[in-house]
Amino acid sequence: MNSVKAFAPATVANVSCGFDIFGFAIQEPGDTVELYKRDEPGIVITEITGDEGRLPRQAEKNSVTVVMLALLKHLGIKDLGCEVVLRKNMPLGSGMGSSAASAVAGVVAMNELLGNPLSRKELLPFAMEGERIASGSAHADNVGPSLLGGFVVIRSYNPLDIFTIPVPEDLYCTLVHPDIEINTKDARFILRNEVSLKNTIAQMGNVAGLVAGLMKADYDLISRSMVDVIIEPVRSILIPEFKDVKQAAISNGALGCSISGAGPSMFALSRGIENAQNAGKAMQERFASAGIESAVHVSGINQGGAVVLQ
Repeated sequence: MNSVKAFAPATVANVSCGFDIFGFAIQEPGDTVELYKRDEPGIVITEITGDEGRLPRQAEKNSVTVVMLALLKHLGIKDLGCEVVLRKNMPLGSGMGSSAASAVAGVVAMNELLGNPLSRKELLPFAMEGERIASGSAHADNVGPSLLGGFVVIRSYNPLDIFTIPVPEDLYCTLVHPDIEINTKDARFILRNEVSLKNTIAQMGNVAGLVAGLMKADYDLISRSMVDVIIEPVRSILIPEFKDVKQAAISNGALGCSISGAGPSMFALSRGIENAQNAGKAMQERFASAGIESAVHVSGINQGGAVVLQ
């Protein structure tokens, strides 16, 4: 095998009350990585599209190639030569798991090129290293679902314990990206280090309720549980029109609405594609009334995660 092409989808992380422990993948958009073997040893980035020239071209500084270098080191491979082409299909700093998609597509492509020595789940720690380079924190709530698909729960980071839970077939996500940017490092910096006991108890109840609601296909319980009393009140101040956009989604059929990842993207969950589309239209119109353009993506939960295209 002399070349590989892989795709990794965008993701919604945190999912309202599940900061750093919940995430799910959607169908599109996503990033594509192409690998081409070369005679000389070393990983070289030859082309990046869609980043407006902002991402580093050095292999040890880019999330798409850091994961490859870590995988090769783990396997004891020193003589492989490879050219890398990264095609970014979502904005940077979007809250849609942009860096995670690059990292996942990169590690899946490299694993395929090597004959799949590791399973998908074994690739997760390497994909997380791409997040460390991008945001300073090796969290798994984006790379997990992008790699594995489905609705992912991270029970523990030390040791890493991750699993997926079933979701209703008629559950749809509306993901709206306003034309503004929030740096993930900045969004993490403003968070408080201490949380009150009252808010902790409320958040734990909502986390348990959301898991139960998804697994039981109890849409009313899903709706009641999509409440974040810890992270959303702090981060929402970074997103113009947040409260009005959220209310627009709920008033037009969404079960709930919150921040996707670190923002500025916002997501809503709905029962049925029609409600999801109506919510997306209302959210986009509310942003537009404030002079903010936005892109809308409506999707069921992506159960497959990253794929090798060729």
